[in-house]
Amino acid sequence: MSTAFSSQLVELAASRVRERENFPAPGVIFRDITPLIADGEAFHLFIDELARHYEGKIDAVAGLESRGFILSAPLAYAMGLGMVTIRKAGRLPGPVIGVDYELEYGSARMEVQPFNIEDGQRVLIIDDVLATGGTANAACELVESSGGIVAGLCMLIELAGMGGRERLAGRQVEAVLTFD
Repeated sequence: MSTAFSSQLVELAASRVRERENFPAPGVIFRDITPLIADGEAFHLFIDELARHYEGKIDAVAGLESRGFILSAPLAYAMGLGMVTIRKAGRLPGPVIGVDYELEYGSARMEVQPFNIEDGQRVLIIDDVLATGGTANAACELVESSGGIVAGLCMLIELAGMGGRERLAGRQVEAVLTFD
């Protein structure tokens, strides 16, 4: 799978993602994706570019709760593929399988309905931000436990200093925008 998004896609995202200093706490720089998704024309172009990038390389799109759904649903639709939801514990009707994982301060659990992933299906996992990689790693485990193949991970934003890419070593991780 290619590792470089088109310059058009990168420039489009960079022009619409807004930095908010001191949000949600002092010293934090928040990367706000809402201007991208609020601009209908820009969002349409963004999804179309993602669809071209992954055309022929994937069989399904898995979105991570909750902002990953914003990107995965229109991408799956544009490509004529199914979308799999990977959710926080207790939000999907059974049967489900789950993975517990550690966060910086505590733990969490992600779940999937395994019957929505076919054996051998190439699944793209998509989310808005890659930080420490815990959620993305749990999603990979869920896809593989369901019989799917993780074809790659697509992140709108990667916070490079948080170690997520290292936690996902050996996986195909692509980020449209990367910040230190």
